[in-house]
Amino acid sequence: MRFLVCVLWSFALTGLQAQYELRPGDAGGIGKWYMGREIAHTMCAAHAEWLDRPEREREERPLRMLERMQIAPTDRIADIGCGTGYHSLLMAARAPQGMVYAVDIQSAMLDSVFVRSQRAGLSNVDVVLGSTTDTRLPEGRLDKVLLVDVYHEFDHPVEMMASIVRAMRPGALLFLVEFRREDPWIPIKDVHRMHKDQCVREMAAAGLVWERSWNGLPWQHFLVFRKP
Repeated sequence: MRFLVCVLWSFALTGLQAQYELRPGDAGGIGKWYMGREIAHTMCAAHAEWLDRPEREREERPLRMLERMQIAPTDRIADIGCGTGYHSLLMAARAPQGMVYAVDIQSAMLDSVFVRSQRAGLSNVDVVLGSTTDTRLPEGRLDKVLLVDVYHEFDHPVEMMASIVRAMRPGALLFLVEFRREDPWIPIKDVHRMHKDQCVREMAAAGLVWERSWNGLPWQHFLVFRKP
């Protein structure tokens, strides 16, 4: 029986790896491809100041984006790849009876989120140190999930999305925000941008249903998906 379990686990791992392709690509990529898209390098904490740049409100309109999320006071929300907590703190203020899980794989980022949430008097921010394959979030609890300019950097998108979907309750919404690759004038490297159709295909592969999109952001896609 133990031998059979090991064999089945080996086949499962092989199936996951078969979904990825390793080949050279963009200098900003990791040489690993998923569904025809090269995965980008992760932004490290040393460059975190870019997340808090003064121009961000003008370039990305985050407050306008949060309005479209229609956050309820009791919502349980995950900010995946939260960085310094730019969006986490804004969402926590809108969900005072809920909870915001600020998830990142870099402890230095989470240290910043914790300090900022304490200074702001927000007791509903829970920092979570995830891994490249697991968000380490409780199963079936989330009402909403936000991914801003981070999904294209998942070096294990299949495993990470499976972890995210497990954490969502049935009917929960996932908001995917990515720089538009369709617009060549946007000053972001190609490997850090995504086509809308590519986003929809990859979320469908994770078991999520595309519900709607909104074109109100200056540089980014705003795509909404639902867990059936």
